[in-house]
Amino acid sequence: MPLRYQQLSDKLVARITTDRAAHEANPHKATDAQALRRDTQRDKPSLLRPAYVRDVEKILHAPYYNRYSDKTQVFSLYKNDDLTRRALHVQLVSRIARNIGAALGLDCDLIEAIALGHDIGHTPFGHTGEHYLSALLQQHTGRFFNHNVHSVRVLDTLFARNLSLPTLSGILCHNGEFGQKDYHPQPLDSFAAFDHMVEGCYRHKATVKQLVPSTLEGCVVRICDMIAYVGKDRQDVERLVDAGATPDYSVRGIGRNNAEIINNISVDVIENSYGKDHISLSAAVYHELEQTKAENYELIYENGAVNQLSDEVLRPMFERLYARLLTDAQRAQRGDTDSYLYRHHIAFVQRQRRHYPTASDYQLEEPNQIVVDYLASMTDDYFVDLHDLYFPNEKTIEYVPYFP
Repeated sequence: MPLRYQQLSDKLVARITTDRAAHEANPHKATDAQALRRDTQRDKPSLLRPAYVRDVEKILHAPYYNRYSDKTQVFSLYKNDDLTRRALHVQLVSRIARNIGAALGLDCDLIEAIALGHDIGHTPFGHTGEHYLSALLQQHTGRFFNHNVHSVRVLDTLFARNLSLPTLSGILCHNGEFGQKDYHPQPLDSFAAFDHMVEGCYRHKATVKQLVPSTLEGCVVRICDMIAYVGKDRQDVERLVDAGATPDYSVRGIGRNNAEIINNISVDVIENSYGKDHISLSAAVYHELEQTKAENYELIYENGAVNQLSDEVLRPMFERLYARLLTDAQRAQRGDTDSYLYRHHIAFVQRQRRHYPTASDYQLEEPNQIVVDYLASMTDDYFVDLHDLYFPNEKTIEYVPYFP
């Protein structure tokens, strides 16, 4: 079946061309003046490093950025280098969002910062790991874990990178699981208001579904999080030659495969958002995107023949590790440093915090939070290795090898 690519309308192309020739700037674009930081004496914008370029570089050099490369996106139990990892996912979100942002006249550096940082707090084993960790945190403390909230914690608290408020807002509010037709930015002018939003997410399960970015740039990233995964997950299924026949996807206007979906939804966003103070999809494309996501859940994410993560095996692994690490965290608070938790995590965080003299003593933070920080930071392989080291006689996951 031939590829079906939509194109920007001649009318919009002419309008954008005329606006650019006249040097018309988007009045709703984020500005450096909006880049409020907790420490106002540091990280002032310069010609070489404007405000949001600083944020991009802070994220790229953050201690956990490397770990994207071994965190699964969807397919966790396959030894297959063709499958998408989070490292690629955040790059794809960044690229798609920058393309849309450039057409709309937005700040592409802010877009890149939000995109590259949005999943840095994600757990191993994708959303399955996230659900297990949230259930354990809730059981022990009554609080909820969400990967977008934890991404903020990693960059704003754990390693205190002094990121700008628009970048942090975009990361907090990025969650592509909750689609909307229209995204109207909600102004955010203080860290006090932002911290209130973050705490609300820990305390109330529904709060995370109500978050809206404070900038158009953040809204673009949020839509592009969906654009980047909905077709790529279908492309990845085709790599799993031993998972059975490729699912029979419905034929829709936004396309069947990854290339069509990225192009066609991007065109629709630009057509429906140019010159506006909000980001929109057409009613038809929004409906088709939601249908496509629902189809992915049925044919991919909840298909045991493809996505082989098992509650029977992985959930007990999380439970065992959480309990063991909680004991180690409590011991560390009494001065016992003879544990992997202390040597591989607490001491590592403490060393990184030396660059920020106002940071608190991490070793004395609430033990459950330390355990959650450690588990969420792990790559898939690290998690399995530590579990098998502590519990060599317990059931563990088995990977589908390259050559079954």
